[in-house]
Amino acid sequence: MADDKSKVGSPDRDRININEDYEVQYWSKELGVSPSELRDAVKAAGPTVDAVRRHLGM
Repeated sequence: MADDKSKVGSPDRDRININEDYEVQYWSKELGVSPSELRDAVKAAGPTVDAVRRHLGM
């Protein structure tokens, strides 16, 4: 199921959906990592931005 862009709020800003290309592009740029590194970090740490940042040492 595609992400419903009309429903925005804290969950959309706090989580990274690696199944949505626009989110992968945004978070890769925001965190300064490649899309591949981002996907690996989400798989290892979970989908929350805080967990991914910790995993990446930020």
